[in-house]
Amino acid sequence: AAKMITFNIQDGYAEAIIRGFRSGILTQADYSNLGQCDSLEDMRMHLAVTDYGNFLQNEPSPLQTLTISEKCTEKLVEEFNYIRCHASSELAKFLDYITYGYMIDNVILLLTGTLHERDTRELLDKCHPLGKFQSLATLAITTNAKDAYRLVLVDTPLAPYAQQHFSGDGADFTELNIEIIRNTLYKAYIEDFYSYTQTLGEATAEVMGEILRFEADRRAINITINSLGTELTKEGRAELYCNFGELYPEGVSRLERAENNDAVRQSVEPYAQYRQLFQDAAYSPDKSLEDCFFEYEVKLNKLAFDQQFQYGVFYAYLKLKEQEVRNIVWIAECISQDQKARISQFIPIW
Repeated sequence: AAKMITFNIQDGYAEAIIRGFRSGILTQADYSNLGQCDSLEDMRMHLAVTDYGNFLQNEPSPLQTLTISEKCTEKLVEEFNYIRCHASSELAKFLDYITYGYMIDNVILLLTGTLHERDTRELLDKCHPLGKFQSLATLAITTNAKDAYRLVLVDTPLAPYAQQHFSGDGADFTELNIEIIRNTLYKAYIEDFYSYTQTLGEATAEVMGEILRFEADRRAINITINSLGTELTKEGRAELYCNFGELYPEGVSRLERAENNDAVRQSVEPYAQYRQLFQDAAYSPDKSLEDCFFEYEVKLNKLAFDQQFQYGVFYAYLKLKEQEVRNIVWIAECISQDQKARISQFIPIW
């Protein structure tokens, strides 16, 4: 209760700003207008009357889908950095934790691209702005996990996650071990983030706890499905599961033993929310399991705004805006490829 009383002294302004940003998230009417566009130029006009404003006004014609995606992300990053500049020390630490996930994505992008001999500058351009750090480009000269840790990761916030798992591994990179590195880093990161949010207590612990438990469960299910029929052993798979979540420990134990998609579905059968997601994916021709996961994630992130005096809204806003960017890009792709019949297959937020 004491935290609720004093919350606004430190973080009231930042929370007010994020709730103001939230009111600018595209509505069903906005999506309806975008869906009626005949070209990307029409989309430019319709987006100009939303909170996106004239963010595309300096882009030359013909407009490209990639440009729209980059500019939407750029605007989101500007909003995030604005909040970061007005954050208290505790909120700034929470926001920094959010950026670690993007750092991991960028590290894996560089390692995978280098493995396939892609141009380093091209890869750096594709990196997410929130996850860039000074020595990122150096990853392009590393050939194994030990070098990646020693030359780059040791000086980043990812060092504690990387140290315990592959600082001593001298094996050359392959597609499989890069994927294992991705999941190993994410496991350590999400477990640490979850522990940190629980120390914040009260509403933040409650809201972020529910969101991150879902994230841990989604990763467990996806890791299991994606590892079926690969070289990854059941023991190796088990090491990639998080040590918390609604599925932990019984559901995770069943997933560890699963040998096909039916076994995965049966593993989550006792958990009502995941049973429903699997059923929705099975009975809907236009929806994949991943789409159902995104829908459920949107629902959880919307619920975060129902409580005040907590940090969950900052995480939730970022994730909702990312979904919005995916929606805009989907609509733009459908228009540019003349697939207007599929234009409604996005995930609405409000």
